[in-house]
Amino acid sequence: MKKILLLICIACLSLVASAQKIKPFKVLALYENGGHHVEYSKRAKIWLDKLAAQKGFTVDYIQNTDKIDDTFLSRYQLFIQLDYAPYAWKDKAAAAFEKYINEGKGGWIGFHHATLLGEFDGYPMWDWFSQFMGGIRWKDYIATFAKGKVNVEDKQHPVMKGVSASFLVPQEEWYTYDKSPRANVHVLASVDEASYEPQGKVKMGDHPVIWTNEHYKARNIYIFMGHSPNLFDNPAYTRLFSNAIFWAAASPQASPKERE
Repeated sequence: MKKILLLICIACLSLVASAQKIKPFKVLALYENGGHHVEYSKRAKIWLDKLAAQKGFTVDYIQNTDKIDDTFLSRYQLFIQLDYAPYAWKDKAAAAFEKYINEGKGGWIGFHHATLLGEFDGYPMWDWFSQFMGGIRWKDYIATFAKGKVNVEDKQHPVMKGVSASFLVPQEEWYTYDKSPRANVHVLASVDEASYEPQGKVKMGDHPVIWTNEHYKARNIYIFMGHSPNLFDNPAYTRLFSNAIFWAAASPQASPKERE
């Protein structure tokens, strides 16, 4: 009888372990391999590849939008816009991306340059993307950089699990926008502009830096910080990034355990 009970316990534990195992998924990372964000991209690739090897997912990298269409995106459960601006996309790529997000074909994480919204390099603003980001337009930035303290606002969100209530970012540009996106998005964290070192005039008052737009089917998260490669030496940042990957890659229909 004891032997039977032992076998039942082992079987139950095996089922639990199997349920908790992360299902393999594929990630597409669109990144800039030039300009002053190249060092961030290099560190991000090293960090992502290491995490993927440890956790059993795969990452494919592209440096432009030439390949993107509906068929190409259908291969991936997560799209990471790694310091890549929302302009100069091929028309078919923009249309496929909008469909991917609108229909919840996969998740999305955007960093830093993803909110460089406006007219740049002769290209018009992508209005759909502006709405996706909360109806904002890029206004200014701290060109000389500043240290700032980020305060977590929604500690219960899965992306913030294990992230300290506040953390310092030693070097960042801190974009400002024509308005706060707060009215149109769910804000997870904001920067305390009073903590800037050095202090300056480039401020916007209410200053969200991490948010998700719950009006779209795709799980999405925007993380402003993404300029310095030193971010990958910050445990709060890497935990945030890792959490975002597994949350955004999970299907909206996933069980609560899979979503966490």
